[in-house]
Amino acid sequence: MTGVRCAIAQLNVTIGDVEANVARMVAAAETAASEQAQLVIFSEMSVTGYLPGDLLDEPAFLKRANEGVEVLRETSRRFADQHWVIGAPLSHDGPGKGLHNALIVLHRGEQVLSYAKQLLPSYNVFNEHRYFDSGPDIAAVLSIAGHRVGFLICEDGWNDETGAAYLTNPLERLRTAAPDIVISINASPSSIGKREDRHRTFAAASARSGAPIVYVNQVGGHDQLVYDGASFVADPTDGIVFEARRFDEDVTTLSLLAEGSLLTGTGGGGGAGSVASGLDRPEFYRRQIVLGLQDYARRCGFAKAVVGSSGGIDSALTVALAVEALGHDNVSAVTMPSRFSSAGSVDDSVELCRNLGVVLHTHPIVDLVDTFVARFESSFGQPIGGLALQNLQARIRGTILMEYSNQFGHLLLTTGNKSELSVGYCTLYGDTNGGLSLIGDLYKTEVFELCRHLNVAADRVVVPVTIIEKEPSAELAPDQRDTDSLPPYPVLDEILKVLIEGEHLGEIERADAVAFVADLGSTEEGRILVDRVRRMIWTSEYKRRQAPPIIRVRSRAFGAGRQMPIAARYG
Repeated sequence: MTGVRCAIAQLNVTIGDVEANVARMVAAAETAASEQAQLVIFSEMSVTGYLPGDLLDEPAFLKRANEGVEVLRETSRRFADQHWVIGAPLSHDGPGKGLHNALIVLHRGEQVLSYAKQLLPSYNVFNEHRYFDSGPDIAAVLSIAGHRVGFLICEDGWNDETGAAYLTNPLERLRTAAPDIVISINASPSSIGKREDRHRTFAAASARSGAPIVYVNQVGGHDQLVYDGASFVADPTDGIVFEARRFDEDVTTLSLLAEGSLLTGTGGGGGAGSVASGLDRPEFYRRQIVLGLQDYARRCGFAKAVVGSSGGIDSALTVALAVEALGHDNVSAVTMPSRFSSAGSVDDSVELCRNLGVVLHTHPIVDLVDTFVARFESSFGQPIGGLALQNLQARIRGTILMEYSNQFGHLLLTTGNKSELSVGYCTLYGDTNGGLSLIGDLYKTEVFELCRHLNVAADRVVVPVTIIEKEPSAELAPDQRDTDSLPPYPVLDEILKVLIEGEHLGEIERADAVAFVADLGSTEEGRILVDRVRRMIWTSEYKRRQAPPIIRVRSRAFGAGRQMPIAARYG
């Protein structure tokens, strides 16, 4: 039996930009046609982008989505040799919300199959039950080029193992229909270890089914989520035999036999048998954050960004990542020395920006602080001091940066890391000001690790060694060190991993962190420390609620992935 030529169309679609998404899909189909593809596969909700959220409640939006599907249906007449597999919201009759997350197959101007997603995730960053009804428990199979092709949508393929989360197993239902090939369309956001989870899950599913699984994923940044693409083919015998590019668009045509053997491939993914090795953790963080910033800025209409450069490691990493994402000509830095700023910190900012080719502006705040202090005392009858004075400095800096952002139209990037945000070691309306946080899902120890990685990868000094080696300090008080208020970061970060992420950590990382915290808890001093950190997390929820979006790199990031009440008793 001859093979079927499948084109994997891994595209960076934009939520809500139906017209542009459709044009992108048609262009991909044209590329696939030049490679004699018989089946062109797009990602989940490819017409609208995933996930449109409450736009799905707006009739005008659904009308545009339907019009997009109709344009694709009509356009498919020109591609008589192709079947197109697309994803879109689809209205239905009957009880419920009246909407399905649907897969639609188009051929020669006709809709020849539709399938509604059965398993709707409502955990972590997902909330599909808010918008969709589950589809019926059926197997969707269609004959294409003499092969029985079965279809799934994302979550439908994740319930095939022991300890399944749902009563229904769409993959088992599909297995009984004995397809020759299974197509799974997806919008699977990226986090550390997620690619490996996909490979393990679908390689096992392919082996049980005896049919190859073609897994097509979305790529691109949408708010705090980043989709890494990395579409792949799982073979029943050989496991993962092909993987498309990561963090980039890719249109690749592969030829599959009915038995599931991979024949040939063309396109950017590298062809048959092409499976790239995994990225080490710092490199994964770098690529995820860079793509997240590029798409966030582009989709929100920002060409340039501004960062407050303190001479510390967090702002240094933020500037470096911004330069990689946007180009050095599109990034500005502002140093705002106070009477507590060390000369070394100012010099480090200068060296950092020189290394990166970034313009550094200087805006001292000594006089501004003195004016605020004097006015406060004259108005309220007592001098300002202590934590209030420290926060005042941070808020003056935040105001200056917002002035710059408003005046010049730059996106302000915040520089706080996950360790600080976890325990509230940040100032609302000060260093939390901004439109996007690049490193808010990196623990402080990972910030150091990624800075070292950037220097090694570039084979030159990007982040000055003096910044990497200096002891962390907010420099808001005389001789201040972060350890005046916090445990050392190597200790704090392990505690935070257990208290915030817990079971969401990878197996090895979780085992190491749990063992570390258990060892701490073996002493009274250690138990007091863990309890202190726990309380700091509890009492800082209100700050996290007001923080800008954070680019997600871990399975459980602050924001949509961890939803906790503010006014609550935690324990």
